[in-house]
Amino acid sequence: MKDRLFAKLSGVVLACGVIAGCASQSTTPPSAEVFNKSLADADAVAKSGDQDKALGLYQQLAKSDPTREEPWSRIAQIQFAQNHYGQAIVAAQEALQRDATDRQAKSVLAVAGLRIATQSLGELRQDASLAGDAKSDAQTLAKQLRDTLGESALFPPEQKSQTKKIRRPIHRPKVAAGAAAPADSGAATPPPPPPTSSGSAPQKGGADPFSALRN
Repeated sequence: MKDRLFAKLSGVVLACGVIAGCASQSTTPPSAEVFNKSLADADAVAKSGDQDKALGLYQQLAKSDPTREEPWSRIAQIQFAQNHYGQAIVAAQEALQRDATDRQAKSVLAVAGLRIATQSLGELRQDASLAGDAKSDAQTLAKQLRDTLGESALFPPEQKSQTKKIRRPIHRPKVAAGAAAPADSGAATPPPPPPTSSGSAPQKGGADPFSALRN
């Protein structure tokens, strides 16, 4: 009984030792010389044109030493060359997390982001509801936002009240001034006086000044 129990315990201990040894081997990174040699071999495969095989080698190197940024930078370049911009951005970010001065990773990250933005804008313009110039596109988008969010979300109540207060004094004074001007001009202009007969009376009395001498 004791022998059987001892054998079982020995087996468990042996299994634990094997698992611990495998874990230590998998987590221990290779030396710099070994890593650089494997990286050079992967670079040679990439230059030969077999990008898929090189991508697998770079991924193995990234797992073997998670602190090194070179495999992630190479992966980002390959993914970018294959127009896999999303994967290229992820790999470039992994490389920059390990080395913030990697220019290749920065370039891939910037250009891949611009490519994705350009593709998204192209697909947006190809939409039937957004066909047209920039003004019509803006109107369509504004209508969609208004229907989705509501006018109150786009225009706050304070902004509405301010715009109404500004518009009121603009039109009304012009109408009042235009209506008062004819009335004032009509009241200020006096009617012409009627003609008098004083000008004709002296003509009658002075028509013959020697009529008194004749009598």
